[in-house]
Amino acid sequence: MSKPSPVGTVMNAARLAGRSLARDFGEVENLQISKKGPADFVSNADHRAEEIIFDSLSKARPGYGFVMEERGIVEGTDKSNRFIVDPLDGTLNFLHGQPHYAVSIALEREGKLLTGVVYDVAKNEIFWAETGRGAWLDQRKLFVASRKRLEEGVFATGTPWIGKGEASHRQFAQEIASLTPVTAGIRRYGSAALDLAYVAAGRFDGFWERGLKAWDIAAGIVLVREAGGLVDEIDGGDVQTTGNIIAANEALMPKLKERLRKAKAFGE
Repeated sequence: MSKPSPVGTVMNAARLAGRSLARDFGEVENLQISKKGPADFVSNADHRAEEIIFDSLSKARPGYGFVMEERGIVEGTDKSNRFIVDPLDGTLNFLHGQPHYAVSIALEREGKLLTGVVYDVAKNEIFWAETGRGAWLDQRKLFVASRKRLEEGVFATGTPWIGKGEASHRQFAQEIASLTPVTAGIRRYGSAALDLAYVAAGRFDGFWERGLKAWDIAAGIVLVREAGGLVDEIDGGDVQTTGNIIAANEALMPKLKERLRKAKAFGE
């Protein structure tokens, strides 16, 4: 019997983890919570969801490696494939009872992102993409927005948290000052995975943020690219290494980059 496609396997794992998170969300006041760093929290809900994903994917794809937010790197016997997992993207929202959080899982093959799934648990929306097959919301094909002017667009970003340091906060303030006068609006929802999924779905016209981790963005990168959008590193490096990500359609990408470059130059 042939194995199910990778995307089906990943979607199944995301849904299983999502059920666990939904139960914990209803009992959030009873969760054990600890701090990994300044304003960086983890709960037993994160750990439970990650364990469910690990067990499900290990059974479906034995030998595959993992890069997981809580567990770290798990080497597999199959060196060509590894899953990149964020069991709960939007932990701060989750712990404050805000229903905007997601499970994010990507499959990387031979060093290239192949599959991406972002599951919005509270809204029961599952965004999925596989290289060459397009991006989808359940069974509806997704396309990035077609707007060409910054002033017509709504863009998403993430605010640096306490541990990022004063320089990061200054840089972010300069970027906001550069973009708010020339865009229809800036949104900060607290989940990079969902921000990228929303770019793929045309709900946002673009997204940028600095210093993210691979598990925050890997699945979303596949979604945006397969929806016809562009993903790049803000300053020209490797986006999965630096986590400095920018995503938009072909028309808006150079304009968004230009505004961010001007903000950086202003601060230097």
